[in-house]
This record gives sequence, structure tokens and C-alpha cells, in this order.
Amino acid sequence: MSRLIVISNRVSRPNKSGNQGGLAVALAQALRESRGIWVGWSGEVTENFTGHIGFSEDEGVKTATIDLEEQDVDEYYNGYANKTLWPLFHFRIDLAEYARDFEGGYNRVNQRFADTTSPLIEPEDIIWVQDYHMIPLGQMLRDKGHKNRMGFFLHIPWPPTRLLVSLPHHTKLVQTLFAYDVIGFHTEEWLESFRHYVEREMNGTVNGDFVTLGDRTIQAIACPIGINAQEYASAAVSEPARRMFEKVRRSLQDRSMIVGVDRLDYSKGLEERFNGYARFLKDHPEQHRKVVLTQIAPPSRGEVESYQQIRATLDAIAGRINGEYSDVDWTPIRYVNQGYPRDKLSGIYRAARIGLVTPLRDGMNLVAKEYVAAQDPEDPGVLILSRFAGAATQLKDALLINPYSPEEMSDAITRALAMPLDERKRRWRSMMNCVEEQDISWWRRCFTERLMAARNGDSKDAAQVETAH
Repeated sequence: MSRLIVISNRVSRPNKSGNQGGLAVALAQALRESRGIWVGWSGEVTENFTGHIGFSEDEGVKTATIDLEEQDVDEYYNGYANKTLWPLFHFRIDLAEYARDFEGGYNRVNQRFADTTSPLIEPEDIIWVQDYHMIPLGQMLRDKGHKNRMGFFLHIPWPPTRLLVSLPHHTKLVQTLFAYDVIGFHTEEWLESFRHYVEREMNGTVNGDFVTLGDRTIQAIACPIGINAQEYASAAVSEPARRMFEKVRRSLQDRSMIVGVDRLDYSKGLEERFNGYARFLKDHPEQHRKVVLTQIAPPSRGEVESYQQIRATLDAIAGRINGEYSDVDWTPIRYVNQGYPRDKLSGIYRAARIGLVTPLRDGMNLVAKEYVAAQDPEDPGVLILSRFAGAATQLKDALLINPYSPEEMSDAITRALAMPLDERKRRWRSMMNCVEEQDISWWRRCFTERLMAARNGDSKDAAQVETAH
């Protein structure tokens, strides 16, 4: 097969602990098979950018990383990526900050990635760019003369046209996507939003999977990411998971646990989750002392003010709820600001009667799938899932809710706690089938096979694209 070059903001080197994320595992497997390279930022800051590439190889995966200047990190990463694009693409234009310095830094860093990656690229290589940090990179590589097959995958939502037009130079940014041969989204909703923008704002045309702008036709597809379901299910019965399961169950003292696991981010609906749980406690005094909400929320992006604010807000809400409802031997919310490795986390998932996944907007949300995969088939828990998560299009047997409604969340918790075993098993089995069938390897094949065929004549679709070119 052709060599694969993956380019993303950060790289994830394989490690013996096995605690990498699902995306890293899938990409690492593809890179091993193709003798490929994973290119990204090292996470380190240098006083002056030199373009020096740090090469490494871990467990058969080659990585190439560059250091960025502090100004690059402030403008490209903390700025345009996480203060502009992230809130806008999650429908929070009230939090989006538009600054020329941010946009300039974003384009400068993408150009630096193009300049440093370019000498590594051979004519037959396939290039796969990941996520919103790198939207214009493909066009910059084309400008340097590379004619390789190139794909781009967006791991976050694509916003409606009426919101995207609030971004300065939005058309210029979207136009750079037409440098790729295939672009992917998690859901049909995000794909449809992209098509709508191209038709309405750019006078492009859509014909099935093919989107044309001027003389350039690309494929735009929905291809939902998954997890390594079997590996996660195995982790849930490992010795570390068993020990964590028993530790949690002992601490609960026969109470039912509701679990939430999220990065500390305003898109995850944590404030709404706490308020919905408070409504449940208010509506059901008979459930006091019988249930505990454990919220695991490791902090992220602490340099961004909106993230500092969400942490302060959640601290206050959790304190208020615990102050109002706690007893000397019962605290209704356990709020934990740290992360856990996968094997221990799977034990926590298995100990929970309810998985509460309530993002206000999410490209996919793999926590929902992890919770399903970690359950005991003979006594599974119940997944309560926001209908605004991409995962809701696949996990239809979850209890789907509107996270903005405290009453709806309260009702779902009540229903989940009372759900009989046969219904829990039926719902779990249906969701687990989906998680197993459309796993992380399926996602990778779904995208890379389409990209492989895009310009080599292996399919009718590929021939149509070639003709369009």
C-alpha cells in the first residue's frame, strides 16, 4: 500500500501502558501497515522557530515533530483554534473571539507545517490531515506543488451557515478545503451543513457525495468514528479494572452511581448536567442517600479564560448542591478534577448504573461508546445521552434527552434507575452491536479506502472525480 502521512496538531506516540485514545490507536495501526509518518507539534516551545524536525520511532510508529514559538501557541492554538474556531463550530458565537492576530498566527503555523512536512513527502504518499487546527494545510501543500491524494477529517461539528458567516474571511477558509480529495464528518447533519454553506455562500453544486466549486470536485462523506470495542470490553474485565470496580462499589455502600466523564469544557454541558441532577434530587426526595453522581472532569486549556470560568462555575454549583442535600454520611456529587487510565476508567464505567453524557454540541463523543463497551452483559447500566451529540445518531437505544431541560434529565434518571433488567439488556445489546460493527478500524477503513480510490481509477466514483478534475 502507499505510505500514509498523518498530520495533526499533536502526535501520540505508542506506549506500553495501552492508555492511548482510540484515534491514536487507529492511526498508529495504519502508520505501521504503511510504514508511514505522523507529523505534529511536539508540545514544546522554542525561542526562535528553526524548522528543525525531531524524528522518533516507537513500537513501529515513526513520528516527526516541530517546536513552536510562544507567539505561535498563543495565536494559533490558544487563539484561533480554541478561542475562535472551537466555540464557533460548537454553536457558541457568544464566546468566539475574532482577532487578526489569531488568524495570522493560524495561517503562519499552518505554513510552517507545510514547509517542514513538504520535504518528507514522496509522490505516491497519501496525506491525511486531522481536525480544525489544520484546515488550510492541504492548500498550502498544493501551492508547493504536491499532487498527492489528500484527505481531511473534521472531528468537531460543522456549524450552520447562519453562524459560520460570522467568521471573518469564512469563504477563504472553506475554499481551502477544496484542495483535498476527500473530506469527512462524523454525521450527516455536519455534512449537510457543509453542503448548505457551499451551495448558498459559494454557489457550488452538490451531487451525492461529490461537491463542486469551480473546476474542483471533491468527495464529502459522513463517516462516524468509533472505539476499539473489543479492547475496551477486555479492559473492563482486567485486574486493574476489577480492583477499581470493587473500590468504587465499596465506597457507594449499595447506592446507585451515575457517572459523567468529560474534559472540562463548556461544550460538554456540565453546568446543565449538575442542574438536571439537582432537579432530580428536588423532585425525588425518596432517592436521597440512594444515588451518587460521580463527575470526572480533568481540566483542559487552562490558559483560555472561558475554561477558567467554567471551572469556577462548576465548583460553585457542586458546592451549592452538596451543601443543600448532603448528610453526614452521604454526598450527592463527587466532583473529581483528574483523569484515569483506560483500564481503571472502564472499571468505573462498569460500576455505574447510569452513564450520563450530556454535551450541548459534540462532533461524536466517544465516552458514550466507551460506557457501552465497558458494561457487564449480564447486568448492564443505562446510557442517558444528549440528542445533540453525534453519537446519538448511532446509539438510538440510549435514553435520548435535551440537555437544556432539567426536567427531561430528571425524568430520564428516574426511568433509568427503575429500568428492569430485560430492557437494560435489550438496549445495551443493540448499542453494543453498533459499537462493535462500526469501531475505530471500520472508521479508518471507511475513510482511507475512499481516499485510496479517489484518484486511482479503482471505482466508478474515482473515475468521476478524475473526469471532474
